[in-house]
Amino acid sequence: MGDDIMRHVIAAAGLALALLGAQTTGAAAQSCDKACLEKIGKEYLAAYLKHDTNAIPVSSTVKYSENNVTMPFPDGSWDTVTQEVGSPLIYSDPTTQQVTVVTATMQRQIEGYLAARLRVQNGEITEIEHMLSTKRNLSTPPTPIGDVKQYVHATGIDEIIPEAERSSREEIIKLGDGYFKTLQQNDGTLHSRFAPDATRRENGMLFKDIAGGFRTGTYAFNNRVRRMPIMVDEARQIVLFRGFIDHKGVLDTYKTTDGKERKSIFQEPQTWDFLEMFKIKNNEIAAVEAVFIQGEYNQHTPWSKALDPENWIPTHIDPVVK
Repeated sequence: MGDDIMRHVIAAAGLALALLGAQTTGAAAQSCDKACLEKIGKEYLAAYLKHDTNAIPVSSTVKYSENNVTMPFPDGSWDTVTQEVGSPLIYSDPTTQQVTVVTATMQRQIEGYLAARLRVQNGEITEIEHMLSTKRNLSTPPTPIGDVKQYVHATGIDEIIPEAERSSREEIIKLGDGYFKTLQQNDGTLHSRFAPDATRRENGMLFKDIAGGFRTGTYAFNNRVRRMPIMVDEARQIVLFRGFIDHKGVLDTYKTTDGKERKSIFQEPQTWDFLEMFKIKNNEIAAVEAVFIQGEYNQHTPWSKALDPENWIPTHIDPVVK
């Protein structure tokens, strides 16, 4: 990959080069192109809303999880979803044969935000990963969540970027990883590049001035951000990461870079699980959208043992992105 950040990220994530490079498996001859993948993504969302598994090509051996819990397919919100609110964002990665759908949903009166990642092999869906966030009463601060009726995707997030203006696959991943490096033990140093008008949406809640928030060191209570890149839409310049933000709950009060004293909102151990995507434009992060939930401290995922706390390789020693 050519730089320390990518070597650390790939080592930490346990990614094979085939995941981020050309597919060399026997399925390559029957691979889906971008239009095919996004058609399957749309069909999946329609089938999910209708509770109709017969409307999509699901493998008999499909692996399915919701909020990092593996379960038989269909189960979980497949049984309870009642409505989609607004328009979905669908993006895809022909190199890894994956497509992701991000949208707002209702489960009767319960508002929520869904990120659904699918892998397609030989024309069938072989992996389904849901991250679904809803309002829940929890002992530690609940994750931010916005009003689904007000939810819109960032302007231009679905834009196809002209080839001459695109960053490389490696650079896209590096910029996303730099965001998480900035977030981990946040001390005011930026390890990525941000457009001046870059926005972040966390479970539909809008945050502006991303770089400004990082420069103050507001998120010093984040002890560790375990993350791995799992797909890149090179045409749209979008990278999707899976990961966890671990809070030990030990930090009580701290000072931000402007000298203000703050009290940590985390007073006990807990972890946030996420699927988070970054839109890159002009070699900068232009928009961020995340769906994340509150989980148990040191939460695991069924999708990668490399993200387990005991296996994670820290990446905070990587150099600042230039």
